[in-house]
Amino acid sequence: MPNITFKNLNGQGITMAAVINFPPGFDEGKKYPAVVVSHPGGGVKEQTAGLYARKLAETGLITIAFDRSYQGESTGEPRQLENPYISTEDVSAVIDYLTTLAYVDQNRIGAMGICAGAGYSANAAINDRRIKALGTVSAVNIGQMFRNGWENTVKDADAVGLVEFGSNARTTDARNQGNQDETMPLAPLREEDAPNAELRGAWEYYHTPRCQHPNAPGFTLARCLTQIITYDAYHKAEAFLTQPVLSIAGSKAGSKWMSDDLIARAASKDKKMYVVEGADHMDLYDGMKFVDEAVSQLAPFFQAKLK
Repeated sequence: MPNITFKNLNGQGITMAAVINFPPGFDEGKKYPAVVVSHPGGGVKEQTAGLYARKLAETGLITIAFDRSYQGESTGEPRQLENPYISTEDVSAVIDYLTTLAYVDQNRIGAMGICAGAGYSANAAINDRRIKALGTVSAVNIGQMFRNGWENTVKDADAVGLVEFGSNARTTDARNQGNQDETMPLAPLREEDAPNAELRGAWEYYHTPRCQHPNAPGFTLARCLTQIITYDAYHKAEAFLTQPVLSIAGSKAGSKWMSDDLIARAASKDKKMYVVEGADHMDLYDGMKFVDEAVSQLAPFFQAKLK
């Protein structure tokens, strides 16, 4: 599992940090299918993305888990920026790198992600035809989540206050010259901030020994709301998301509606929704029996669609 860095070619001057995983018996003289694995909002490659990447590599795939621009060990200022358009382009930047590796078959590249990383992977698949298959786990379309709420109970127009909040944060940041940028949580920062048991699991995941990591503080910049609120990770999926799609979600996940929406909107004739019974959103991050069940679906999916 070599730690690697490479230049992001999207024009932001970023150096990406990633971990690449090789299958058992890896032979550099052969060509392999590869899968790009994108982490959740507020996460890093060492957490659930790395877990899925390692498990998928064990099934014969090259996998790469990476830190998005401005996050983790990847470079870029200001830190913790969560601009969804940049995050989508990051997936393609990783594919740019993979196409330079002689042992990666550039005609057999897939993408998957967890939570917001799943939404970014879907958006990348819509935009980038080099992605031949898409897998998602506990998918979150980050624009929908912030506009419509965790369980889709808020109307779009009622989120206009968040756009105003983000706009004002940009003014504050400009006046402070970036020294004390305004922040907002991507998951509850304190246990008492969690509105329900499922999102208490998000607090536990990011802020206790369960899976906390020093590079994953769990917040982003408030200024990002000016991009997030109007972003749709599934924009034009009805026309351009024609690749095979496998979407995995827990039966108890408040976020499941965003996986359902992806499957409903995708133009693909080869699309499937797989429901993990008894799992909520966070269970699919690191609950091993649930992760193993998800991998039992993802591995044959990618093996079949990237052959």
